[in-house]
Amino acid sequence: MTTFLDIDHVSKIFPLAAGGRYIALHDVSLQIHQGEFVSLIGHSGCGKSTLLNMVAGLDLPTEGRVTLEEQEIRRPGPDRMVVFQNYSLLPWKTVRQNITLAIDSALKHLPRGERRSIAEHHIDLVSLRAAADKYPAQLSGGMKQRVAIARALALRPKVLLLDEPFGALDALTRGNLQEQLMQICQENHVTCLMVTHDVDEALLLSDRVVMLTNGPSAEIGQILDVPIPRPRHRLDVVNHPSYYTLRNQIIAFLDQQKRSKQLKRQTVAAA
Repeated sequence: MTTFLDIDHVSKIFPLAAGGRYIALHDVSLQIHQGEFVSLIGHSGCGKSTLLNMVAGLDLPTEGRVTLEEQEIRRPGPDRMVVFQNYSLLPWKTVRQNITLAIDSALKHLPRGERRSIAEHHIDLVSLRAAADKYPAQLSGGMKQRVAIARALALRPKVLLLDEPFGALDALTRGNLQEQLMQICQENHVTCLMVTHDVDEALLLSDRVVMLTNGPSAEIGQILDVPIPRPRHRLDVVNHPSYYTLRNQIIAFLDQQKRSKQLKRQTVAAA
């Protein structure tokens, strides 16, 4: 299987206002195949969103490079769409208008009728037909996030980037949206890279879970393959013979990182 998205020996260093520098990520390499769903997990400050931003082209590596189909990523583009935690919808536009605006901007080379059909298809894809003419203020949090996902997918991106997309939602809404996203990605062979703090979410959605060590100088500490067959359903995943073994591996890694951080703080305080 050929590499589709290649994160090649990437480091990210930020200058500090008082002088010096902060090494957020150090020598990170990760290859993602087309149609694969990969999650990044780790404690706050480990550089998950920084890495996602470099794939999106919102930031550039200090060292190394990120390539998509062997083309180096230097700027944002419609081939990589990001779904953020805070929805990022225009409040004065309806569901349909929010989705259509993105399509008209990125796919303006297509005939108007085809663009309209794409918008309507993606409204149905996330089950928002009854809310198509409503404004964001009239929508629940889960519905807003469905609009954001529909808007991103409507641009036919090569990679869908998800930055804790369900973190602000209640447990029931989050579970329903996870199932819906999983189905959409499976049926449309979407390549996904997701930042999450949720171990169960990572196992439900992912083909691989990439665990990052604590910052500064965060790096990949472990990569866990999730051999649970697709299509997946939540109960099937939880009842899979390897589920709790996989879950315990991730939790053990995160606990070890937490203890390491606490020990480092105690050492600094005692010095």
